[in-house]
This record gives sequence, structure tokens and C-alpha cells, in this order.
Amino acid sequence: MEWLIEFPAMDRDSLTAFKKAIDFAFRDFTRAYGDAFETALLPVKWFMFWMEDLLTESPWPLVLLGIAFIAWLASRSLKITLGVIITLLLIGYFDMWEDTMKTIAMTVVATLLAIIVGIPIGIVMARSNKVQTMINPVLDVMQTMPSFVYLIPVVMLLGIGRVPGLIAVMVYAIPPIIRLTNLGIRLVDKDVLEAADAFGSSSWQRLKNVQMPLALPTIMAGVNQTIMMALAMVVVASMIGVPGLGLPVLKAISNQYFTLGVLNGLAIVGIAIIFDRASQAYGKRLQKHLEVVHG
Repeated sequence: MEWLIEFPAMDRDSLTAFKKAIDFAFRDFTRAYGDAFETALLPVKWFMFWMEDLLTESPWPLVLLGIAFIAWLASRSLKITLGVIITLLLIGYFDMWEDTMKTIAMTVVATLLAIIVGIPIGIVMARSNKVQTMINPVLDVMQTMPSFVYLIPVVMLLGIGRVPGLIAVMVYAIPPIIRLTNLGIRLVDKDVLEAADAFGSSSWQRLKNVQMPLALPTIMAGVNQTIMMALAMVVVASMIGVPGLGLPVLKAISNQYFTLGVLNGLAIVGIAIIFDRASQAYGKRLQKHLEVVHG
């Protein structure tokens, strides 16, 4: 009856050998191709450092006005713009300006990378049911995998620092933009597509002029969710040396500094609200505009 009480697991020696084989194989892979990955990511590294330097070394009034102006362009809402200004002023008043700018830089770059990689994958999924069937389980695993696990292969491949953290953040945040790009294109009215075909549109013209514009509100919802996930992962990525608001939070946990953790946590919440409100408002404006254009 022991087999009913204790699960008949793999032999311990066999399990150890299996794990070691995978570990050694991945270690050999990182040694063989780690330098190549680092070289390929040099443009990303340059762009990330440029963005961080731009936000941290520019005069803070210019940065504040620039972010407020971008929020105004996205939302066309005085209420949201004032909220952005007040939030950033409070962050600066409590001496969290530099860390906040580093977090914003990391979030912006990771989100842009996720958009650049994720939207084409979503388009391919929308055009092929087979591809969708193959990629959906991968996305399911990515969205249920604990965020700490993403750090392991990245650190083994690229070491510790900003770029490994950026890649971990991007990979963690990419599923929503892929899923919602796929969904948005698939939800485009078939009658509209038939009309485009009747006018002799090619497959590329139909995608560029019909499907993508009509799917933009749904895609913007994916961008919004990607930003939120990137912000959440930036804090976790502080464990591998990513600068920003995550490091003080990590320090607060290690040393039981209650106020330090709460203030930096509230700063992260403030940034999340800024991104969320601005991107949602832009998505709503875009949807109204498309409704007017398409009658």
C-alpha cells in the first residue's frame, strides 16, 4: 500500500542525472553563444542608456513638462495632465526623482521592444490558425510562470546588469500585446474585409489599410497591459542589478525599512497610474476617431 501513499516518482539518481544533463547543455550553450547575444544586443543597450541619460541628466523641469506634454497629446485631458504633474512633483519632493526616471526609461524601452517583437507575432497568429495553436500554449506558460524564473536563463546567458534585466522585463511583458494583436485582427468585420477584396486590395494593403487601423483600439489595450506587466517586472529585475525604484524596495525588504519600501512602492503605483490613464485615454480617443471615420 506504500505506492498509494508515496507517489512513484523517478529514481533520485536518474532525476539528478536528467537535471544535470539539461544544466550542462544550457551552460555549454551560454558559453558558446553568450558573446554573440551580447553583441546583437548592443544597439538595445545603447538606446537604453541614451534614454536613461536623457531622463536623469536633463533639467527636471524640462523632463516634467515633456512627460506632461506627452500625457496631454495621448489623453487630451487636462485632468490627467495635472495628475501627471502633481504625481511627478510629489515623487521629486520625496527624493525619488532619479530612481523614478531610471524606472520609466527601463519601462519605456522594454515596452517598445515588446511592441516591435510582439505585434508581428500577433499578426502571424491572426493569419494562421496553425501558428495560433502552436503559440498559444507558449503564451499560457509565459503568463503563468513565476516572474523570478525569468531571471535564471537571462542571468546565465548575459550575466548581471541592465541589459539582462531589460530582456527579462520584455519577455515577461510581451504576452498581452501578442494576444490582443491577434484578437484585434481576428475581430475585424468580415464584411469590411470582403469590401476591401472587392476593391482589389492585396493581402498587405488589406492588413495595412483595413485590419490594423480597425484593430488599433484592441492593440492599444494590449500595450496598456504590457506597460503594467513591465512595471511589475522592473521591481523583480532589481535582484539582478537593474537600477530604479526596485532597488530601494529590495533594500527595504532586506533591512526592514518600512517607510523606504512604502514610499518607493507608492512611486511605482504613481507611474503605473500615469501610464495606465494616458494609454487608456489614447485608446478611447482612437476608437472614437475610427468610429467616426468608418461611420
